[in-house]
Amino acid sequence: MELSSRLTALKGVGEKREKLYQKLGINSIGELLEHYPRGYLDLTGTLAIKDASDEHPCAIKATVTQKGATRPIRKGLTVSKIRATDMERDLLITFFNAKYTVDAIEVGKEYIFYGDFTKRLTGGEMNSPAVISPEESGFLPQYPLTEGLSSKMVSAQMKTAIECCGKQIKETLPDSVLKKYGLCSKEKAIRAIHFPSGQEELEEAKKRLIFEEFLTFSLGMSLTKGKIREESGNAFSNLSTEEFTESLGFELTGAQKRVVAECKKDMCSKIPMSRLIQGDVGSGKTAVAASCMFFAAKNGYQSAMMAPTEVLASQHKATLEKMFAPFGIKVGLLTGSMKASEKAAVKAQIENGEITIVTGTHALIQEDVVFNNLGLIITDEQHRFGVRQRMALSKKGTAPHTIVMSATPIPRTLAFVLYGDLDVSVLDEMPKNRIPVKTYLIGPELSQRAFNFVRNFAKEGKQSYIVCPLIEKTEETTLPLEAAADLAEQIAGQELVDCNVGLLHGRMKPAEKERVMRAFSDNLLQVLVSTTVIEVGVDVPNAVCMVIENADRFGLSQLHQLRGRVGRGAEQSYCILISGTKNPETKRRLEVIAKTADGFKVAEEDLKLRGPGDFFGYRQSGLPMLKMADMMTDIKLLELAKKAAGEILSDDPKLINPENRELYKNIQKLLEETAV
Repeated sequence: MELSSRLTALKGVGEKREKLYQKLGINSIGELLEHYPRGYLDLTGTLAIKDASDEHPCAIKATVTQKGATRPIRKGLTVSKIRATDMERDLLITFFNAKYTVDAIEVGKEYIFYGDFTKRLTGGEMNSPAVISPEESGFLPQYPLTEGLSSKMVSAQMKTAIECCGKQIKETLPDSVLKKYGLCSKEKAIRAIHFPSGQEELEEAKKRLIFEEFLTFSLGMSLTKGKIREESGNAFSNLSTEEFTESLGFELTGAQKRVVAECKKDMCSKIPMSRLIQGDVGSGKTAVAASCMFFAAKNGYQSAMMAPTEVLASQHKATLEKMFAPFGIKVGLLTGSMKASEKAAVKAQIENGEITIVTGTHALIQEDVVFNNLGLIITDEQHRFGVRQRMALSKKGTAPHTIVMSATPIPRTLAFVLYGDLDVSVLDEMPKNRIPVKTYLIGPELSQRAFNFVRNFAKEGKQSYIVCPLIEKTEETTLPLEAAADLAEQIAGQELVDCNVGLLHGRMKPAEKERVMRAFSDNLLQVLVSTTVIEVGVDVPNAVCMVIENADRFGLSQLHQLRGRVGRGAEQSYCILISGTKNPETKRRLEVIAKTADGFKVAEEDLKLRGPGDFFGYRQSGLPMLKMADMMTDIKLLELAKKAAGEILSDDPKLINPENRELYKNIQKLLEETAV
């Protein structure tokens, strides 16, 4: 059996189960070994019910004394209650939508229940704990799963894989790096990350694997940046763009002027510009991008602007058309949902140079899109794209200049992780007429008052968003959460019966999304119930209120992005966060959003507090390689890895020495994985 062998070589894996693993991107035994646990159940010490801490996860060994019937409490939600005892105190356990788990539990049998514990007078309670055999001990790995696979199954196959192929695991780091930074071998790290003998061994394994991920990423970004620097680009002439900025009808901020100057200086160089423009919501990135596109047009070059959604691409097109109309510069749009005849016409105009500026989605990187003279590419909301997608667009021209924009403020210490191949410009000044959004945190008991607030705005002709973390109830796993589809139906018939209510979510077809967004933009809808699809790409100045249900389900930076959809006009705007969380740490996170309007400060707090979920509230598209490393909490290891990368490249700039061969292979693999 080899690391490259199919999973069917393992005992217990047939064709059917292999397909389940393939859904997780696991196609070989080697890939299975790199499928790391997302966490561990700490069974090193079970507690008596009387000794368990309130609102903390723990393991309690207890015997089941009573099992109630599973019953529906509303559409799509069932509840089951079980009673257990440790012979001194009682434990009430509630399961939601967990029929199979409950059916497998036997009265009179002892189990370990692992989960959050709440103290009560007669004992305690747990909601949806993990149910484990009392023979289990130590750290029980919990893996990222798909339906049909359990952590127990994965763990059993992992044990077999390590026994058969553990000795084949190659060392990927040079001996000098292992010694200097006190790292264990790759084989030891893989064995310990899945089956640690204790906390110390687990931490040692984590350190090694996280360091390697950051080192590989750092080297990959440095090599990519070096490759760009070697290319010969189009050096623009330093022509004035004053006529364009004077036509805007407002004065650019000092930060905008500074960033435009930085970009123009880069574009006048033969080395292709590769620059990130990072700024808070409303800091004026679009005006900076437009100034650069005007500069390219004056120099005889086309510009392309790629956005992650059709809604955003269409919005950019409308904005840029107004800006460039006085200069006779034609702006085009290319998206996947356009009719074939419309696409063909736009592509022809791009190829013959009739369209000078084109906005679009991934449709821009299709093979049959040919530019006449592409000199500048811009990707908006860069964290939604992979490095390879950006490179695919840049291949449409001869080493064109590149700008990537992000409205997701990132602490400077983390910017390298996402944008290591770019120079960074920061828009750290807001336009003078921008009014900060007033933000309030309330409990579910006050949600009716929030809806009244929305209704009053509707009477005044103003619009509101209501944001939910889920689309429909079938997605829920444990505790009930508000769902966009259900909530839209409910409030349209009850709380906001006298308002026009629309629904927007990511599963809708592009044309339907566009129809709903256009209706909201045209004020035909007064309230838009939505999932986070509106996080980027919606600019409705008449929208002055946002209500976010289950706000504790989002990351701080994501909440800040959502809040940025209101306050885009001249009126005072409001954001109401609704959360029933009892967790004091989560409450503290939400209070940060209520008190802070500065996105960079929010990001720094997100870094310090690190609540559930990752920095953006979802795994970063384009960064699938960070299996172990957490860019919010592993800053010290990131800095060490960056230092090590610099040392390696100073001795071996192209990684051709034998000791760096495996590292180089990993870098190539990593860069391929960014083509999401």
